Amino acid sequence: MKKYLLLLVTLSLYANEPILPIPQVVDIDVRKAKLGQELFFDTILSRDNSTSCFSCHNVYKGGADARTFSEGFEGKKGNVQSPTVLNARYNFRQFWNGRAANLTEQADGPINNPVEHNMNKEEVEKRLNNSAYRQKFHKVFATSKVHYKDVLNAIVEFEKALITPNSKFDQYLRGEYQLSKEEENGYILFKQYGCITCHNGINIGGNSFQKMGTFLEYKNKLKYPDRNAVTKHDHDKNVFKVPTLRNITKTSPYFHDGSVKELKESLNVMAKYNLGIEFTKKELADLEEFLKTLDGELPQILDYNAPQ
Repeated sequence: MKKYLLLLVTLSLYANEPILPIPQVVDIDVRKAKLGQELFFDTILSRDNSTSCFSCHNVYKGGADARTFSEGFEGKKGNVQSPTVLNARYNFRQFWNGRAANLTEQADGPINNPVEHNMNKEEVEKRLNNSAYRQKFHKVFATSKVHYKDVLNAIVEFEKALITPNSKFDQYLRGEYQLSKEEENGYILFKQYGCITCHNGINIGGNSFQKMGTFLEYKNKLKYPDRNAVTKHDHDKNVFKVPTLRNITKTSPYFHDGSVKELKESLNVMAKYNLGIEFTKKELADLEEFLKTLDGELPQILDYNAPQ
């Protein structure tokens, strides 16, 4: 009941804003999340012990992959840019094409993917039960041996803790920070040009599917796992989940194909293909200043001496 009342209060406070601030605190099981954090950083979950979740999702530097495509089992490359796991709990579905309904399905995907971890339930359980993890899982889950469902459970609990609150814009929404003239102009432009239509809500994205290239066809040189790969509907070709803009300055390269390195260039691409316009230099500068205000704090769950 208290959570419901808090939600109502929050909604009433920001009723006139299309963006909501990230909560400063979320409920998590810390012991379970810490176990999930250890698994997230451990290469034991990949068949050749080469890849961890952290390998493709550097949670200290934006939570995405700085490479165009991630490398996994035996150096094999993926076929889509790895998006950020930060604030993923606020996405309505997971992966670019939304094939995972929740974080549990998302965590399960890479482990079983032959290009990524190339593992399976049986091998994961065998490895972890023959390691120090068996005792660790006993302490957290009160089980005599490691079960795959608990492995996913722990990883998900860690991912749920990966929130980045207190960005300048969150502080602005709470009345704690005054946007500069350039930041404010950028936010006004963001709304006036319709960017807010797709990038809204608590994650400023992650809550809808949209076509890449609505005013001009966005031609891909390669085939990417779009929404059509899930639905088999022609109208879902080149349709992807709208990415979050939180911490966007730290998640280059941009788009599903990782084709753009610079933030201003990504704005130019979206203006051309999805808005049918061209930004002026001043507009680009102001929009970039606004986007910088979306960088939040590192998640509290992280240990600051972990590998970076």
